[in-house]
Amino acid sequence: MRAFRLPCFVVAALFLQPPLTTGGQTLDSSTRLTAINGRVLWLEYRGRRALKLAPLEGHEQDTDQELMAVLTGSDFRDGEIELDVSGARRQGYSTAEDVSGFKGIVGLTFRLHGDSAERFYVRPENARLNNQLFRNRSTQYESSPDFPWQRLRAESPGVYESYVDLESGAWTHLKIEVSGRSARLYVNGASQPCLVVNDLKLGESHGAIALWARISTEAYFSNLTVRPR
Repeated sequence: MRAFRLPCFVVAALFLQPPLTTGGQTLDSSTRLTAINGRVLWLEYRGRRALKLAPLEGHEQDTDQELMAVLTGSDFRDGEIELDVSGARRQGYSTAEDVSGFKGIVGLTFRLHGDSAERFYVRPENARLNNQLFRNRSTQYESSPDFPWQRLRAESPGVYESYVDLESGAWTHLKIEVSGRSARLYVNGASQPCLVVNDLKLGESHGAIALWARISTEAYFSNLTVRPR
């Protein structure tokens, strides 16, 4: 899978309907999301109201495109972000026998400013393969635009990705702690992080928060909480 930069943004502003929370305050329907290269749909999924990040209608199948829903007006520097995500392979994409085709890639972008951003995401299909190398790529960090996962893996093998048990299509709870140049990813309520990054590539930056997925993923989100510090 190649790194992908959107040559242009297809953007639509949408109003949030189910509540999200930030800093302990409920966000109501006046809070806005900006969808980039995709659509925001609200529906029932696995027993709860959820946001689905879907491709644009009539899109061409492409394994490299990324979709985002930016929390409009957010400006995050340090603190905690928690949310539930679900990722599974979208119908029509390559099967698990194709190593390059492990899908279900879903996560969160933070400190987004222009085309620069930090990101944690999970790859649920990898977690239960009978191949330890690929199991060790169940969670990943990358930084746009200069440090995609391919470069990080080539230059620092094993440092910016790790194993954690995941189930494709199930709800997975993520907690991200950010402080200065460091960030930690916790999964499903664990007391210890499964991925630690002590050298965020954008340094001590700040920017927007965005829900994020690859176009090959059936991506769902719920229960977003932001606690700035």
